[in-house]
Amino acid sequence: MDSITQANFENLESKDKDVQYEAYNKILKATEKEVDWAYEVWDKLKEELTHSDNHKRSRAAQFLSSLAKSDHEKRILKDFPALWKVTKDEKFVTARHSLQSIWKVGLAGQKQKEVVINHLIERFTTCMDEKNYTLVRFDIIQCLRNLYDQEKDESLKQKALDLIEKEEDSKYRKKYATLWKKA
Repeated sequence: MDSITQANFENLESKDKDVQYEAYNKILKATEKEVDWAYEVWDKLKEELTHSDNHKRSRAAQFLSSLAKSDHEKRILKDFPALWKVTKDEKFVTARHSLQSIWKVGLAGQKQKEVVINHLIERFTTCMDEKNYTLVRFDIIQCLRNLYDQEKDESLKQKALDLIEKEEDSKYRKKYATLWKKA
């Protein structure tokens, strides 16, 4: 790992929230493409998925989702249940940030994509008892759109449109459909 990336991970522990936030953004930016240091931080991030600090749980989930494309050993397939659990975190903001980034796992390969899509579809159809379930559903449709935008897989679009049709409330059906207007 280069010294700049290492410093960014160290700065996540800073007492200064601005320094933490800048480091967080730099790490996310770095992980937009494949990196060669994924396994240097993988185990620590996996541990932080269950940390008592919800900020660490959220960051760990977002970073692991982004690092999946650099995971040539396919560890994410084994670690996905722990990552998915954070999308149902007791702190809604943590759950939401984790859910909003989970689609990136689908960029790592066909098997990873299938796992993500299956979990998203299952969650959409079973989340009505969750607090803020309409936001959860919106995020799921957005995840499918993000993946579609990267892969141009028409089956993703169809899956999303099928889920939208399952929404009984026309107001939310219309809101979810706006995500697919120009697809």
